Amino acid sequence: MRLEKAIKDSMGYINPVIAEIKVHSPKHGDLLRGRDPFYILKSYERAGAIAISYITESRYFKGDFRLFESICEETELPVLRKDFIRSKEEVERTAEAGASAILLIARDLKEKTPEFADYALEHGLDPLIEVHSEEELKYALESRGLIGINNRDIRKLEKDDGNVSVTEKLAPLVPDDRIVVSESGISSVEDLKIALKYADAVLIGTVFMRAENPEEIVRRFVHAFSIMR
Repeated sequence: MRLEKAIKDSMGYINPVIAEIKVHSPKHGDLLRGRDPFYILKSYERAGAIAISYITESRYFKGDFRLFESICEETELPVLRKDFIRSKEEVERTAEAGASAILLIARDLKEKTPEFADYALEHGLDPLIEVHSEEELKYALESRGLIGINNRDIRKLEKDDGNVSVTEKLAPLVPDDRIVVSESGISSVEDLKIALKYADAVLIGTVFMRAENPEEIVRRFVHAFSIMR
């Protein structure tokens, strides 16, 4: 299933949560802590996540492309590849791995963003175009695909204290017909509530991976507002 369809199908029923299998954080260190990544995957599936995200970048986030391929094979949920994509060969490689979506960072690709987004779509991938500022947003708005608002500054490798105020600022500038995903800096149900006031879905990794029981916390986020009512 494509990522965009999964988000649209879940809206109004559950909170659309893309759950990230994140093995390492430049800020928090080892997040896997000896656990089997497929245990995390199954926990996310049981908890009601609508999609899975995995970071394949190896230097700072200790990602493994072979593990990414295995995750794509193992789950029926859409899988998003997160990395610093700078070549069309990597888009092709992502599609060949069986992914459903790919992250494209507008700050890196700049005026090439629309071209890369079209190339991803041609290869059956939903492009999630990531922005952190109004300047970057203009590249996303010129492109086809979903728009991801990163609440943290990727240049600081998630070591900043970004929060959902970035989504509050940028999401209202996006036309209503575009799907917006609020990424990172979401650590509580209150953060989630704010993010989903402005965005259509959220992408969360660190808070899930730091939890002793990932299934329990993901389920809490997925069903948060029905529980609160």
